[in-house]
Amino acid sequence: MKITRLPKDTGPAGWSELLSPERDFAPLEDDLTVDWLVIGAGFAGLAAAQRLSMAHPGDSIVVLDAVRIGEGPVGRNSGFMIDLPHVLTSGDYTGEDQRDRAETAANRAAIAFALAAAKAYDLPEEAIHRAGKVNGAATAKGVAHNQNYARHLDAIGEPYRLLDASQMREMTGSDYYLGGLFTPGTAMLQPALYARGIAGGLRSNRVLVHDRSPVRELTRQGGVWAAGTPGGTVRAPRVILGVNGHVQSFGGFRDRLMHVMLYASMTRALSEAEITRLGGEERWGITPSDPMGTTVRRVAGTGGHRIIIRNRCTYAPELELSGDDLDRVAADHDRSFQNRFPGLDGVAMEYRWAGRLCLSRNDAPAFGEIDEGLFSACCQNGLGAAKGTYSGIAAADLAAEQDT
Repeated sequence: MKITRLPKDTGPAGWSELLSPERDFAPLEDDLTVDWLVIGAGFAGLAAAQRLSMAHPGDSIVVLDAVRIGEGPVGRNSGFMIDLPHVLTSGDYTGEDQRDRAETAANRAAIAFALAAAKAYDLPEEAIHRAGKVNGAATAKGVAHNQNYARHLDAIGEPYRLLDASQMREMTGSDYYLGGLFTPGTAMLQPALYARGIAGGLRSNRVLVHDRSPVRELTRQGGVWAAGTPGGTVRAPRVILGVNGHVQSFGGFRDRLMHVMLYASMTRALSEAEITRLGGEERWGITPSDPMGTTVRRVAGTGGHRIIIRNRCTYAPELELSGDDLDRVAADHDRSFQNRFPGLDGVAMEYRWAGRLCLSRNDAPAFGEIDEGLFSACCQNGLGAAKGTYSGIAAADLAAEQDT
C-alpha cells in the first residue's frame, strides 16, 4: 500500500499549546524488527499498546504517529470520556435499551482502563479524572430532550440528576441555560496531557514510541508487514491501525466511512478579576442536550482558567479543510461565547482549531482483521475517547487471539 494522502490538521491544538514545549519523542531513524507495530498514538493506538505491554511483557512493541503526540486528533478532542450512550444520529443520544446497556459497559471498561493506566504512570489528576458531565438545555426543545433522556436512563437503571436554571447558573456563572441533566460517570481529560503521559509511560515500559514518523508505505512479505517512514522501516508480523478515518488510506473500509471536521476555540487565561466576575465552579463540562448544539468546558490547571467552545461541523472527504472554513466558524464561536458569558466581553480566543471525526452510517466501528495480520481499531462515531480506548483494547486482544 502506498499511502499518498496524509490528513492535515488546521490550527494549533490548544490543549497541547498549554503544555511545556519540550518534546519527549523522536522520529524513527532506524530499521527495526519487532513483535508488534501500532500505527497511531491516539486513544485507540495508545490503548492497544498499553494492552499489549500488559498482556505480553516480553514482546517488542513500536508505536508510530505521523505528528507530535498530542497535536493530532487526540489533542483536538473536547476531553469528554463518556460512559453512557451518546449516539449523535439520535435526537437525544439514546438507542435500544439492550444495546445501550452493552455500550455503557464497554465505555466504563474503557474509562476504568484509562484511569488505571494513568495511575500506573503517575499522571496528574488534570490528565484524567471522573467528574461527570451535564447535558445543557438552552431552549424548550432542549429541556424536552433532557426529559426524554431521563426517561431512557430510568429504563436502563442509570442515575442522573436534573438541574434547573438556578442550579445551572450556580455551576456556570451564566444565565444562558434553562436546565441540565447531570450524569456522574464521565471522565474528563486534558487530552494532550493524557496522550503524552500514556506515551511516556509506555516508553518507560520498554515500548518504543516515535512521533513525526508518518507511514508512507505498508507492504507484506513472507508473513511480515513492513511500514516505511521517511526515516526508517518497522517490520512486524502483526500491525494494529489506530488511525480513525485515515484507515481508508491503508485500503480499508472504502466507501463506508464519512469524514467531517469539528471546530473548537479556547479563550486566553482569565484574569483574577474576570474569574471573580464570572463566578460559578472552576471546572465543568457541558454537552448540548440537542446533539447538534454547543459543547462548553471550563478548565483550571496548566495554562490557567479558560473556557472552550465547540460547535459547527463541515463535510471533509479529503481529510483536510478547504478555503477559510476555520475563519468562518470563528464568528459563530465568538457569538456562542458572548451569548453565554456577556460579562466576559473583553476575553478573546487564544487558540482555534479543527479536528477530524469519522462516522459510519449505522454507527458501527471500522473494526477487525482487514488483512492477514493487519487489524483496524478505527471509526469511533463521535465518541473517540471511550470508544477509541475500548476499540484499541479489543483490537489488541483480537490480534493476540485472546478472547475477552
